[in-house]
Amino acid sequence: MSGTREPDRAFDGSIPEIYDELMVPLIFAVYAADLAARLTEIGATSVLEVAAGTGVLTREMSTRLPTAVEITATDLNQPMLDHAARIGTSRPVQWRQADVMDLPFEEESFDAVACQFGAMFFPDKAAGFAEIRRVLRPGGTLAFNVWDRIETNDFARIVTDALGEMFPDDPPTFMARVPHGYHDDAVIRADLAAGGFSPRASIVAVEARSRAATADIVATAYCKGTPLRSEIVARDPHRLDEAAARTAAAIERVHGRTDVDGQIRAYVVTVTAPA
Repeated sequence: MSGTREPDRAFDGSIPEIYDELMVPLIFAVYAADLAARLTEIGATSVLEVAAGTGVLTREMSTRLPTAVEITATDLNQPMLDHAARIGTSRPVQWRQADVMDLPFEEESFDAVACQFGAMFFPDKAAGFAEIRRVLRPGGTLAFNVWDRIETNDFARIVTDALGEMFPDDPPTFMARVPHGYHDDAVIRADLAAGGFSPRASIVAVEARSRAATADIVATAYCKGTPLRSEIVARDPHRLDEAAARTAAAIERVHGRTDVDGQIRAYVVTVTAPA
C-alpha cells in the first residue's frame, strides 16, 4: 500500500457499479433520505454536494428540494460521477469532477454544502472544511454525515474480522481505519473550528437497519464494491472471490443466510458558517 493511502480513495473499475447496486441500498439510501430531509429545512437556493459518489444523495435532493434550488454535485472520482450521471436525477443538476481540497468555485458561491459519508476520506480534515467554508456564503450551512465506530455497525465489523482471520499477518483495515475511523465528537469539532466553523456544531446519532436478501449480497458489496477490494487484491489478487465467500459465511453464522438484518449507526453534523 502506498504511503499516501491513495487506494483508500480509489473508486474505479467495477467498483462504481457494484457500489451503487449493492452498497447504496444496503447502508447509504436511508441516510441520504435523512440528510436530504434536513437540507429542505434550511431554505437554501444553491447547494454544493462534495463526495457525491454515484449520486444517492444527489437523487434525494433533486426530488426533495424545491425545483428552484440549484444543485451542483462533485466527486474526486470521475468513474463514480459518470455512473451517477448515467442513472440521472428527477431534474437537471450540474455534475463536476472536483477535489474538496481545491474546489473550482469562487468564494461565497453556495448557500449550503452537503457531504454524504465523504468527510472521512478528506486527507486533511481541517483543510477540507476550510475549503468548504471558503465557498459557503456567510450564514450558510454545512451538513454531512459520518459513520460511528465499527463496533456499532454489524456487517462492517463482521467483514473486517473475517478478513483479519484470512490475512492474519497483514489484515485489511480499510473499513475500521477510514469509513469508521472518524467518529470522535471532540476531533470533529476541533477540525471544524480549525476550518473556520464554530465548534458548537450539532452532532446527532442516527441509527438504522441494514438489510439484504442474502449474506452473499452483503459480502459482495463490501469486498467488491468498496476500496476494501483494493486491499484484498493487494494481498493476493487470486483470493477476492474467496474473501467474499469467507465473509458471507461469517455473516451467515450471526445473521443467517437469507433476509439478513444488521445495525448501522452514524452521526449527522450540521454547522453554520460565520456571518
